[in-house]
Amino acid sequence: MKKSIIIILLLCGVFAKAQNKKWTLKECVIYALENNISVKQSELDLELADIDILTAKGSFLPSLNAGGGVSESTGLSFNPVTNNAQTTTVLSASGRINVGYTLFDGLRNFRTVQRADISKLASQYRLDKMKDDISLFVANNYLQVILNKANLAVLKSQNEVTEEQIERTQELVDAGSLPRGDLLEIQAINASEQQSIINAENSIQISLISLAQLLLIKDYENFDIVDEGYDIVDSEIVNKNVSEIISKAKESRSEIKIAEQNVALAKKDVQIAKGANYPSLTASFGYDTRYANTNSFIQQVDPDNPVITQQIGVVEGTGQSVVGEFPNSTNVLVGADPFFDQLAQNDGISYGLSLNIPIFNGFQTRGSVQRTKVNLERSKFQLEQAELDLESTVYQAYVDAKGAFKSYEAATLAVESQQLAYDYAKERYDVGLTNAFDFSQSKLRFDNSNIELNRAKYDYIFKLKVLELYFGIPATELKF
Repeated sequence: MKKSIIIILLLCGVFAKAQNKKWTLKECVIYALENNISVKQSELDLELADIDILTAKGSFLPSLNAGGGVSESTGLSFNPVTNNAQTTTVLSASGRINVGYTLFDGLRNFRTVQRADISKLASQYRLDKMKDDISLFVANNYLQVILNKANLAVLKSQNEVTEEQIERTQELVDAGSLPRGDLLEIQAINASEQQSIINAENSIQISLISLAQLLLIKDYENFDIVDEGYDIVDSEIVNKNVSEIISKAKESRSEIKIAEQNVALAKKDVQIAKGANYPSLTASFGYDTRYANTNSFIQQVDPDNPVITQQIGVVEGTGQSVVGEFPNSTNVLVGADPFFDQLAQNDGISYGLSLNIPIFNGFQTRGSVQRTKVNLERSKFQLEQAELDLESTVYQAYVDAKGAFKSYEAATLAVESQQLAYDYAKERYDVGLTNAFDFSQSKLRFDNSNIELNRAKYDYIFKLKVLELYFGIPATELKF
């Protein structure tokens, strides 16, 4: 009984620990990459690319086909022995094997294999881009939760000060040092702050649910994240020249690699289409045989009377008969030969070469080649556009990161200034040199400056990570 209680307590402890688990950003990113539906779909595209490669390589192998059939027929036939018509049943079977091999098809089989390899590489780059996008999306949602929690901490901290001021003001009002209006003003501030705290708590819950849905986690109530240790870290990326970042992005980013592979695919399509202008040569080999269980007739010499004499003519002038001796044979009904004997007796072999020379097919091949050339030019323009878009995006990310850092520095200075102004206003209020309204305005500005500092901080962190990602740092290795 005691053992059972201990086991139950241990299981409850494990379950409670699982319920209280807090997710780190890295855990969220890895979980999303393993479970996100879009990533799984891209992985399926990669599997299809492997199948295409296998199919393309199969064109170098000969084709092998086998077939066979069995039939039975019943009908009226003539018996040459008895000279009577009779109903007979015939069972027959046949089998065949055909082998074909393409000796030359304008190198289209080689080009198809090359195209399949390029297509797989493009699918891999699309999967990498999908993972990068999802990682950033998860990081953005994660930082939003942290921002909301940081804002809630600011509001609660300042509300504690407000509640202390209520007690202090109540004492001063009771002593007659302050008018009752100051107490009502502070109480109104407290009510407003309590409402802001409730809104902040709701924002945290909504952002947690949004992040959980992104991760496909359904236990919203127990889902939570680690909200500590996410400070601004020094990064050399902001000190680099923007042209260096753009150059690195062109080397590492999947957008450019995908566009480059699309150009390579278009070139292979042109080569494959041109291959239809060349002759094709195929070789074939066939083997077939058959079996039937029908009876047959053979000529057999009578052993008792092997020779018969018959008149074969008359001597002209004398009228003397000319006779000759012939084998005395009769038709004898015999059964069908054994199955395997018939297969060997009735088999046949065929082999040959087939040459197909394209001469004219209504401009179908010409039109196909022209279409692939147009697609090639389009893919080149798309590559050029992708490079321009990447340059613009990276430059914008660089400017955003720089601007976000300046905004963070300005917000830090603003908090320091508002802290001094708030401390001064608090000292004056405590000694009755300022009224509650002026004090509340100073406190409101201080609270807003702290919230703005949180926003600027996490905005800079996210934009810095975006820039690092463009510089080629994998999403799972970004440091926060």
